[in-house]
Amino acid sequence: MTRVSVGSPLFAHLVDDAGLFPPEALTMTEATARHRHDSAAGHPVLSDRFLCTTGDLPALLESLHPEDRFSVGLISHLDPSTVRSALARTADDPRVELVGVEGPLPSGSDSPAAVMRALTALDELPQHASGYVEVPLAGDRAPVAVLRLLAQGHRAAKVRCGGLRAELFPSCQSLGAFVHACVTEDVPFKATAGLHHAVRHRDERTGFIHHGFLNLLLAVCRVADGGTVEAAVAVLGSTDTEALTAEARQVSTATAAKARALFVAYGSCSTSEPIDDLRALGLVAKEDTA
Repeated sequence: MTRVSVGSPLFAHLVDDAGLFPPEALTMTEATARHRHDSAAGHPVLSDRFLCTTGDLPALLESLHPEDRFSVGLISHLDPSTVRSALARTADDPRVELVGVEGPLPSGSDSPAAVMRALTALDELPQHASGYVEVPLAGDRAPVAVLRLLAQGHRAAKVRCGGLRAELFPSCQSLGAFVHACVTEDVPFKATAGLHHAVRHRDERTGFIHHGFLNLLLAVCRVADGGTVEAAVAVLGSTDTEALTAEARQVSTATAAKARALFVAYGSCSTSEPIDDLRALGLVAKEDTA
């Protein structure tokens, strides 16, 4: 039998299944079938969380088999009625465990009032479910005031690292400032979109420069070890695969645990590419056992 292991706790349960979302954009039938396969394989890099919008929730419930047990992270508008309705749909269905809700600030505003409305919506969640508020990044300054409100409300942040348009990709400076602020304010976060590969790269089809999920992990590690915004920005901008891999191998267990308590996971439309990248870098080991 073949088993796989993660070479460092840095990569454990890192990748949420976002197969329904672009550019993969699987059908619900395809996405649920892939998720069943991944869950049975149990690769430790995968979180076993299935991301789904509130609009796709009825289709998900129709696609599930009686024996299915899906841990669902719901992408939702953060208003109380929408969250309450989703909770009602899943509350008595043994096939679905709602493990989190994540969504943008109401009306896209980062005003204190908008943050408080989002927090009010997340108050609907059961105690075991996590709530993530997508924080818009503007310019090179971190949204510290927003993160402080999230910390006071015992909720986490979400950051968009890319998308289908160039303006959805934050600069290294902006993302580095966000990482530094999350560590400083002790606000956990998830990432979404654009993190298609481990190392920063240019997409040949679109020309967009994508952040690397390994770069982002190492930025969090650097700041968790007392590093500055500049230290985070530097590693976010690196395309030196050899240097990034060497740095990842030097991350201590304690630093990895601290970093991953802050950087919870990221959504990937592919559940194989992150594993393939880590294997190619020698950061995930494959073991053959009897």
